[in-house]
Amino acid sequence: MLHIIGAGPGGLTCARILQRHGIDVTVHDRDAGPDARNQGGTLDLRAEDGQLALREAGLFDEFLRLARPEGQEMRQVDTTGATLFHHVPEAGELFKPEIDRGQLRDLLLHSLEPGTVRWGRSLRAVGPAVDGVRELRFADGTTEQAALVIGADGAFSRVRPAVSAAVPQYSGVSFLEAWFTGVEDRHPDLAAFVGSGSTAGADGERGLFAQRNSGSAIRVYIIQRVAAGWLAEAGLGIGDTEAIRARLLDAFAGWSPLLRRLITDNDGPYVERPIYALPVPHGWEHDPTVTLLGDAAHLMPPLGVGVNLAMLDASDLALSLAAHADLGEAVRAYEAAMLPRSADMQRATEGGAEFLLSAEVPDFGYGEQA
Repeated sequence: MLHIIGAGPGGLTCARILQRHGIDVTVHDRDAGPDARNQGGTLDLRAEDGQLALREAGLFDEFLRLARPEGQEMRQVDTTGATLFHHVPEAGELFKPEIDRGQLRDLLLHSLEPGTVRWGRSLRAVGPAVDGVRELRFADGTTEQAALVIGADGAFSRVRPAVSAAVPQYSGVSFLEAWFTGVEDRHPDLAAFVGSGSTAGADGERGLFAQRNSGSAIRVYIIQRVAAGWLAEAGLGIGDTEAIRARLLDAFAGWSPLLRRLITDNDGPYVERPIYALPVPHGWEHDPTVTLLGDAAHLMPPLGVGVNLAMLDASDLALSLAAHADLGEAVRAYEAAMLPRSADMQRATEGGAEFLLSAEVPDFGYGEQA
């Protein structure tokens, strides 16, 4: 009776590794189906965590066939568009190749036994432990009995309240995501500017982060220090594309025309993504019937560690469950490793949303390049 809440990379990685060790597991997800919504942009999977998890899942070779090593290209520019830093990956460099989130999710989904994931299952609450069993209460009125509930359900987890009273806090920084499609034909100058990987710039108050995706697509994240309800305060909804664009052009008035086109030439509406984080450090008293992984356990600013840590959490938990006959001992051993690791990373990334706005060139660990 192992139940995972959330069919994101963390939950699916955990399920896959459990099944490889002959352990039955069910995954519940609130989406109506695997194609109910866009899974987001691209992410890098690092050799030290995300790739390790894929090796334990037996999916590393398939990952390499989908991954884009060229996506490791990184460029930092100033507000005029002049290059401050440029890293081009060497042949065979595989430290953190990119893969689209949708491709990663499909890779994991297709590796699971049929029927593992139950769609349209929105968790409402986790009941108290009774004789070592938790009741899962779903929005459709159904229930499930679970000897172990694994919360892999993200920032606003419905599992987390069973072990922790912590709630995510707004960082003061928000993203607007803009999509560009068919860029080689429709936006060739932007495609050349962004390159095969990512291009970023900031002035201390606002920033742009443009990232190549597969299929001749680019996603741009427009980063601002704003109040949590800034759109509503301006009398706007997220669908008011032209009015939002006008405000953005005013905010980025001093930036180069090419950089401003990353704001104005997008295909379709913007997507709002306010940045939240859990208190630092976040932990909980051990409970043999509930545990957390990924953002449910340690939500941090988006600095390239979230999915990687979620997948490493998932691998560690699944391997611990396979190695221990007693569920409580397995969970305790997992948390003994995961909680200090995540606390260290939380401290390292605390205030990291502000880092995204810094005009200084970050230390990418590649030495001086331009």
